[in-house]
Amino acid sequence: VVDNKVFVHPLPFNLIPHIDKFQSNNYTKEEMKVIWETKKIFELSDSDIKITCTAVRIPTLRAHSEAISIETAKPISADDVRELLRSAPGVKVVDDPLNNIYPMPLNSSNCYDVEVGRIRDSLVFSPNGIELFVSGDQLLRGAALNAILIAEKIIQLKN
Repeated sequence: VVDNKVFVHPLPFNLIPHIDKFQSNNYTKEEMKVIWETKKIFELSDSDIKITCTAVRIPTLRAHSEAISIETAKPISADDVRELLRSAPGVKVVDDPLNNIYPMPLNSSNCYDVEVGRIRDSLVFSPNGIELFVSGDQLLRGAALNAILIAEKIIQLKN
């Protein structure tokens, strides 16, 4: 039996869908931080974009992963998204699920690029949406580096 001195449940061989304190809306503070920080970085209001997430504590050494559902205003295909992401800086498309090739924390640790895969048309939003899975090393490609890269891009676009 594992002694739970740090987490409320055993972490080895387990997942805990609870990071930080629960808020009055039943989302955790970590989940709300994802929403707040995304809107802050992109200078978006609540009416500009709808974001939701569930943060899960997973026993990996140093990578974060996300399952992402995107609804778009116009039709979009998984093939178009895959091609677009192949040319995106800081992104590595790892997407061959029939051969068991997709992003995983074990493979994305110690890498600067964020791995993106499991790219598919959304069953919920199609033809105006896609689903994908990403994994990246939060120490090498975290919020601070992304904020710097976004700021550099904005400066570049203004000049």
